[in-house]
Amino acid sequence: MATRVVPAPLQLLPNALTVARLILIPVFVALMVSAGGEPSWPAGIVFGVAGITDQIDGFLARRWHVESEFGRVFDPLADRLMIDVAVILLFIYDHMPLAGLIVILGRDLLLLAGYRAIAPQGYELNVNLVGKAATWLLYAGIAFMIVTEASTDWPYWIFWAGLALAVLAGLVYAYGAWREVRRR
Repeated sequence: MATRVVPAPLQLLPNALTVARLILIPVFVALMVSAGGEPSWPAGIVFGVAGITDQIDGFLARRWHVESEFGRVFDPLADRLMIDVAVILLFIYDHMPLAGLIVILGRDLLLLAGYRAIAPQGYELNVNLVGKAATWLLYAGIAFMIVTEASTDWPYWIFWAGLALAVLAGLVYAYGAWREVRRR
């Protein structure tokens, strides 16, 4: 397969989008806090933009063959931080069930611990279709929670579907890592 030649400035775009997503986190927090638990379209839009850039940066990096160590580390970190901050704030404002908070934070802590344990052994965590779908549904469900009243049920359905897929994706990643480590 031929390597796509991309001008040097564009090669930086995927990592620039990741950095922008990290910068959006405090902006998002400020907008959520200023809304004081009420629905917030500005916070929802910032969160939605973060979700879209999460998909775009990885797609561009793979398509243009400009994957980097920075992107491998900070892209998923930016994604986890944005989602974690959102569920914590939604929980504080009584818009996220405790079970959702525990599962999201627990999953992310397990992924972090697992990655730190297996990365030195050379195992690379490659995103799979289930993980991508989970992330899309989590971003959508959380974004809709941010812009709707707490009594609106349908955003929770999207969130719980995303959370179920995220747990499934985590199990797939864990099984793949276990098989890889066991082979060595």
